Amino acid sequence: MTAEAEPCLSVVMPCYNEDATVAEQLKRVLASPWVHEVVVVDDGSTDGTRDILATIDDARVRVILHAANAGKGAALRTGLSQACADYVIIQDADLEYDPAEYGELMGPLRSGVADVVYGSRFVSSRPHRVLYFWHSVGNRALTLMSNMFTDLNLTDMETCFKAFRRDVIQQIDIEENRFGFEPEVTAKLARAQARIFEVGISYSGRTYDEGKKIGWRDGVRAVWCIVKYSDLGLRLRRVR
Repeated sequence: MTAEAEPCLSVVMPCYNEDATVAEQLKRVLASPWVHEVVVVDDGSTDGTRDILATIDDARVRVILHAANAGKGAALRTGLSQACADYVIIQDADLEYDPAEYGELMGPLRSGVADVVYGSRFVSSRPHRVLYFWHSVGNRALTLMSNMFTDLNLTDMETCFKAFRRDVIQQIDIEENRFGFEPEVTAKLARAQARIFEVGISYSGRTYDEGKKIGWRDGVRAVWCIVKYSDLGLRLRRVR
């Protein structure tokens, strides 16, 4: 462990049918000197993921089981409420985001200039797997719309890699059960005037055949969430 890094981070890992990757991702997460605990929320997996989680023998890992699949937002609501370290980061159970980069996200938080840090896939010179054109267009379009409604200048609202001061994220009431979490939490952080920073990260996206779950319906829901939860959206609805 380096002098700069200390275990002050709760990693919240939502998990649904990730038997191919969850053990390796936990190994990578637990190798980080920043990690105080990992809160894994299994959201009703049916593929053997729970059997793998039952074999994890590390006192830093807590596994919470949802009786049935309720969605990523629901899993995050459970996990974030259980976090106890000073800082919290969201880490998917796949291998798209690299736990070795926790230090970059922790920097603005630990220096006291940020309440929240987004890991942007679009401002980094680090390696990126080349995949779906239209998926990236959709991400950028949703980020643009989110920025218009929140008056932020994010480059990657939809990134999974978000790190928070624990006291800040636990004050946010998460209502969305699925992937609407990303625009919802962004809008609510903007309304709370949280200090948001971005840092560049690497990204190893996976294909739908490899288990990617987000689809076009989630994009439609994201648009609704931007309008529903942002200050501008609230004002526009009052005018009607």
